Amino acid sequence: MTDAGDDLEEHARAIEWLICDVDGVLTDGRLFYVSGPAAQAAPAEAKTFNVRDGLGLRLAKRAGLKVALLSGRASSAVQHRASELGLDAVMLGRGDKRAALESFLETHGTTADRIATIGDDLPDLPLFGACRLAYAPANAAPEVQEASDVVLETPGGQGCVREMVEHLLKLRGEWQALVDELR
Repeated sequence: MTDAGDDLEEHARAIEWLICDVDGVLTDGRLFYVSGPAAQAAPAEAKTFNVRDGLGLRLAKRAGLKVALLSGRASSAVQHRASELGLDAVMLGRGDKRAALESFLETHGTTADRIATIGDDLPDLPLFGACRLAYAPANAAPEVQEASDVVLETPGGQGCVREMVEHLLKLRGEWQALVDELR
């Protein structure tokens, strides 16, 4: 894991929200379309999520953080997963992530310096420039890695969100207490 070396502990303590991209972060970025009957207007979409990311998000919530998903694509599979995990906000079909962030801040009465974000590709860069902490999976686009505060060791779809949550909670001094609660 590489990080910007800034005072990450101070930044981590200020975080109230996590905003996670979906495709390429919570999934490996591949899209699966399952064909149905010929009369069906569009094929069904299938996504694969890593269970370790789900646990990471639940641990973040247990530590008092709020979690939002922000994706340029609309997906009932993502909506279902977010509901299953009890996430606090879901923004799907939002191609303009800068506008989505502005709307999110207004709706939730928070500021960008209270947010950590994770993304893997160019549409995520507006959040990287605005939010307090920015994380990138190991296989993120080079421009995203360069703009991030922390480049994780794990690729998207393989547990990188869990790694981000663990890193953030360790910086805050909260990780070990959560682990001890689960013993």
